[in-house]
Amino acid sequence: MKASRQRTSPLRRLALVALLSCTAGDLTAQEAAEPTQVDVAEELERLMSVHGFTMKPAHLETTRESIGRAEGEALIPRLRVLLEHFDHVIVQSPDGGVERVIILGAKKAVTPPAPETAQSPEQPAEEGEGSEEATPAAEIVVETQRKGPSHALMLSLEGEGGKRVQRPLLLDTGADYVVLPASLLGPLGIGPGSLRRQSVQTANGTVDAQLGTLTAIWFGDQKVTRVATAFIDDARLGGNALLGMSVLGRFRVTIDDANNRVVLAR
Repeated sequence: MKASRQRTSPLRRLALVALLSCTAGDLTAQEAAEPTQVDVAEELERLMSVHGFTMKPAHLETTRESIGRAEGEALIPRLRVLLEHFDHVIVQSPDGGVERVIILGAKKAVTPPAPETAQSPEQPAEEGEGSEEATPAAEIVVETQRKGPSHALMLSLEGEGGKRVQRPLLLDTGADYVVLPASLLGPLGIGPGSLRRQSVQTANGTVDAQLGTLTAIWFGDQKVTRVATAFIDDARLGGNALLGMSVLGRFRVTIDDANNRVVLAR
């Protein structure tokens, strides 16, 4: 008895061919949608030559031998994707273009801080700043005071042992670090053993500083932890303190001149 052979009709064969063709087309489209992997430093150099923004050579060198994604046509979204593994700031020009790109370093895994101890009687908790860990907000909005063309933010600085000092800080994207007068070292409980000498960049040029770390800077009930901070002789700062890139580089920063406020988006 002969085994019967099932024949595929011409219409069914055409349907199968069409299905295979569609599947192949979908795979091709998916492959085409995959972002291109590029050398980050080389892509930054190419984008600088095309769009005219600037970077410090040392910041560019930080990205050497790193691979990133090249995706999108618009410059700012392309830069954000390219630099997704780096703490960075994109400084925009008044016309909405890109004026400068600042690289603070490669992103590192953050270890959650230990629960904070209760405030001592000499250092009561400020309003809205309890000892429990605050849930990070997607956006931090801070009212500012104008000091000439600059914006000043009244912030709470937390040093060693939970010691806190309130201080207005001028927003300064030209400063590599938060910059404080050296006279605050004592009130913040930061001793010489926690500091190292280093030259730092401010908007007014390079100065010698003692570099240390603040436990946190509080924006109301939201805080930024482990903040690299430069302490400079009071006379060099003229009574000012600066909120620099060691904090601003962790956010997308929007300065609202009309309403005197700053929006920090994660």
